[in-house]
Order: sequence, then C-alpha cells, then structure tokens
Amino acid sequence: MIPFDFAYYKPASCQEAVSLFLELHERGKQPLYYSGGTEIITMARLNQVYTEAVIDIKGIPECNVLEQRGEQLVFGGAITLAQIEELGIFPLLAKACHHIADHTSRCKITLGGNICGNIMYREAVLPALLTDSDVVIAGEDGLRQVSIHEVFDKQLQLKTGEFLVQLITEKRLADQPFFCEKKTKLDKIDYPLLTLAALKVDDEIRVALSGVCAFPFRQAAIEQYLNHKESPASERIDNALRQLPAPILDDSLGSAGYRRFVLRNTLFDALQALEGAET
Repeated sequence: MIPFDFAYYKPASCQEAVSLFLELHERGKQPLYYSGGTEIITMARLNQVYTEAVIDIKGIPECNVLEQRGEQLVFGGAITLAQIEELGIFPLLAKACHHIADHTSRCKITLGGNICGNIMYREAVLPALLTDSDVVIAGEDGLRQVSIHEVFDKQLQLKTGEFLVQLITEKRLADQPFFCEKKTKLDKIDYPLLTLAALKVDDEIRVALSGVCAFPFRQAAIEQYLNHKESPASERIDNALRQLPAPILDDSLGSAGYRRFVLRNTLFDALQALEGAET
C-alpha cells in the first residue's frame, strides 16, 4: 500500500502535460510523470519516492505510437515492453525487452519508464545507443528531436518538466545482425549481473552494456579494441576490458571479479556469434 495521498492527472497533449508539471512543481507538489507506474508503485511502498501529484502520459497520442514511417521506426514512450516484444519490428530491442522482468511486468513497464527510471539497469536504452537513435523530448519550449548520444550520459538528462515522448530508429540499423544476452546469478527474471547487446554494422561490432558498472553505456574505446581483427579474440577482449568507464559493480548479485569473468565470456560469445571469432 502506498503510504501517502496524491492527485491524479491525465493530460491529452504534451503541452498540457508539461504545463501541468511545471505548475505543480512551482506549488511544491513534487509531481511525477507516470506511464507504466511499476517503479513508482514499488518505490513508493518502500518510502523511496514521494509525490503529491501523478501525471499520466498514456493519454497523449504521440506517446502511444508504434509504427514504421518510411525508413524509420517510431516507438512512443508509453508503449509497453510487451508490445515492442510482440510486434518485433526492431529485433534487438524486442530481445532486450524480453530479458526485462517477467511477462506480466512487461505488460505494464513502458519504454519511457525503463529508459528514464531510477533503477540503474535501463536495459531498453542499449539498442538505442547501438543504433544511434533519436529521441523526441517534450519540454517547456515544445518538442525537440535529438540524438540519444546528446542527452544520454549514464541516464537520460532531462530538464525539469521534460519527458521522453518517442524513440526513433533507422530501420536499416534495426535490421542488422545482433547479439543480446542477459546473465543472472540465479533466476532468469532477477536483476542482471550484466546485459550485453551487440550489433554488427558495416562489418564493425558495436557493444553496449548494463549491469557491469552503475549505469548503462556504450564505449568507443571498447569497440575499437574488439574490432581489431588482426589480433586473437582473447587479446582483443582483454584490451577492451581495460576500457570500462567506471569500476565494475561489486554487490549482492556478484563480486566484481565474478562479473568480469562473466563479461569476458559473454564478449567472446558475442564475437563468435557475429564474426565467428576463435580464441
């Protein structure tokens, strides 16, 4: 049970949602945007989040788009992970979504909720980073479309009142060969020791990771070493592991040493799957 009362709002447009958020924020109501709500509910029950106003964005048409427009795939922020998985027009994103929680939860968790959430894994962002996707963000000045690389640094960098409206991906990149693997300590639906997503584009392998460090990332230096095909796979992977952007996590799910061991093996699996690499 959530131990506090809050007001509920369901705006019909992006402009209405942002204006409402800013007004409530000015009044000290600590508003939160709501799409799937799983994280808000869980954290509120644990007294880890508090709000006096919830703004439901599921009634905004732009947030509910799931379609191909010419050579682009458009995913609304309020689309559930289950919908993305079932439609399958972006195979790598569908696979990444399949690894998040269980099916019942995926029917509620949304793309925007996962990417913008407080839980550090944010696995749905990995395919977006690998395909150089754009995001559409609603804010005080209207809608803006920018590369995800401009606004994602450990998490989506949103200004007060902003929210993720859409993710836009080039179909050509979404159709490239891919590898996606989630490693857990015990249960398949547990939080990951790590999730590794890889994409082969123009004979070069791109890699993005979640669960290794305290945030998801794609690192150019890692890809540079992995694509040095003149060297054996084991040497390439060892060099790549020296390029991690932060210390490897050491927590109840697994020690840093164990995570490194699992990551090394999973990187080899990715190279083998995408280029037939041998040790």
